[in-house]
Amino acid sequence: MELRPITDWLPLTMKEVEKRGWEDIDVVLISGDAYVDHPSFGTAVIGRIIEDEGFRVAIVAQPNWKDDLRDFKKFGKPKYFFGVTAGCMDSMVNHYTANKRLRSTDAYTAGGESGFRPDYATITYSKILKQLFPEVPVLIGGIEASLRRVTHYDYWSDQLMPSILVDSKADMLVYGMGDQPLREILQLLKKGVPFQSLKTIKQTAFLQPKTEELPKNKNWETVELASHEVCLEDKLKYAANFKIVEVESNKWQANRITQSIGEQTLIINPPYKTMEEGEIDQSFDLPYTRMPHPKYKKRGAIPAFDMIKFSVNTHRGCFGGCSFCTISAHQGKFIASRSEASILREVEQVTQDPDFRGYISDIGGPSANMYRMKGKDEAICAKCTSPSCIHPVICSNLDTNHSDMTQLYRKIDANPKVKKAFVGSGIRYDLLVDEFNKNNEDGNHDEYIEQVVTRHVSGRLKVAPEHTSDDTLRIMRKPSFKHFHSFKEKYDKIQAKHGLKQQLIPYFISSHPGCEEQDMANLAAETKDMGFQLEQVQDFTPTPMTVATVIYYAGVHPYTLKPVYTAKTRDQKQNQHRFFFWYKKENQNWIRAQLKKAKRPELITKLLDEGSQTNPKSSHGSKPVPRWLAERREKEKNKRNKG
Repeated sequence: MELRPITDWLPLTMKEVEKRGWEDIDVVLISGDAYVDHPSFGTAVIGRIIEDEGFRVAIVAQPNWKDDLRDFKKFGKPKYFFGVTAGCMDSMVNHYTANKRLRSTDAYTAGGESGFRPDYATITYSKILKQLFPEVPVLIGGIEASLRRVTHYDYWSDQLMPSILVDSKADMLVYGMGDQPLREILQLLKKGVPFQSLKTIKQTAFLQPKTEELPKNKNWETVELASHEVCLEDKLKYAANFKIVEVESNKWQANRITQSIGEQTLIINPPYKTMEEGEIDQSFDLPYTRMPHPKYKKRGAIPAFDMIKFSVNTHRGCFGGCSFCTISAHQGKFIASRSEASILREVEQVTQDPDFRGYISDIGGPSANMYRMKGKDEAICAKCTSPSCIHPVICSNLDTNHSDMTQLYRKIDANPKVKKAFVGSGIRYDLLVDEFNKNNEDGNHDEYIEQVVTRHVSGRLKVAPEHTSDDTLRIMRKPSFKHFHSFKEKYDKIQAKHGLKQQLIPYFISSHPGCEEQDMANLAAETKDMGFQLEQVQDFTPTPMTVATVIYYAGVHPYTLKPVYTAKTRDQKQNQHRFFFWYKKENQNWIRAQLKKAKRPELITKLLDEGSQTNPKSSHGSKPVPRWLAERREKEKNKRNKG
């Protein structure tokens, strides 16, 4: 194998800087992740954009924050600014489980070793830089900074925290996907505009003294949030703030947001409109090596890289707006799709890797089947304030035609070096169910799912119904579980037609706001009746900037300010989890006792195999519905009618 020159990577050491013939550095990036020069890793994308704009950039990956801080000093003072990111994950999510137990591994570190980044990494790195180089601007970004840009609940310390700009002492924050604001910042700096004067860049946030007037922009209106101090005293005001932030973050013509924090004013400028095809291609077509930096070779593989090494990302964004998910909060609800030509070029790049054996692990995005989906009339999208395009129903203006994806998959299949191209990302199955999504007049949904099932499933297809209770699903912003039954019927028919036996793997969440113990018991019973013995369930983890996290902390839904039950104690969460594993002997006596107490003997019968009664006809297909399930559905229907 021919070794690539070290100058193909962005420099990590002064020796690599000298090999490029540079005498100084324009921008230094500090990252909590190991440096992988691949378009799926944010530090690489940001570094390559800076390089593309003509700046000299170097990276400090996973600096030691506990010694004499030599890692932070090794490149000296950059000409323009330091860029800081915790990495591809919030550092607290990276470090701790939903039960706040310290994780023993880190997927973004060589060898999978933990301990190479601090808790609250963005704050730690930025404060160190402001101590060492007080005169050099610090620009923070990435998912940790993005989702902590305003007063937010921090699950790990169990408290409301102010904008991360306060504790980090950073000069500016870029939120969301940073390609567009970063290019504008760089172009203005190149023209000689001082960093401190960059006050009207879209998709940025900063602090200024209360005594100063707001920067002038005749195109922006301003919305003021309840102050951080008011939020500390009033959970309802904090919840109401969230609704404003979420709505403004997903508008094409958004308002500027301000919030008072002590003697300062937080200013959050409106976001950019979603990237056009040419803009997102520009980011993905940069000269990545698609490999980790050679320095990690002796330390072992980087698990996150191994997972995506032979994958290709087709788009960014997700219009699902699920209450527990940060994807739309960070990437936006509107889809930014790459051109087919750009995707096929990257596929060809993947096939040139010496380790490639003909199998692409994933062709997809946050939700695999949203590529090229957008509004039929974008003038309507420009005025939209809904956080989801598909909840509670699919927007009549949303074009959900799957034909472009089907054709893309076929063109990838036609590459002679590709034996199989799998769709490993989760698929929004509800987009493929006719009674939920009416846009199937020409059969494009059926053509797509048959293409996927017969050509692109690696033994198992992952989908995420998340729950079976309609009440919980409404809070999740997910469709009724009856649509999962319909999807499974369609999936099973295709499998039978082609003689396939590939598993359908549904994912569920326990302890989500709105879910009670009996809801988990019903979930266990209904999925058992469908033939599933589920092996894992995700316990809800409150993360900043989600509806579900606001409910967890405030006890109310931010859009209605009405109370919502949430399991919060360790026992409450563990109890919900136990129902999921009804088939484990150690749980069965406890389950029986709990269901007796709840007067639900029919669930005891169903879950613990103590006899079974069923109704003669199913409303979801030919299989009979158990009496307990029919009664439960009738209760939910009556409850909805009363509501």
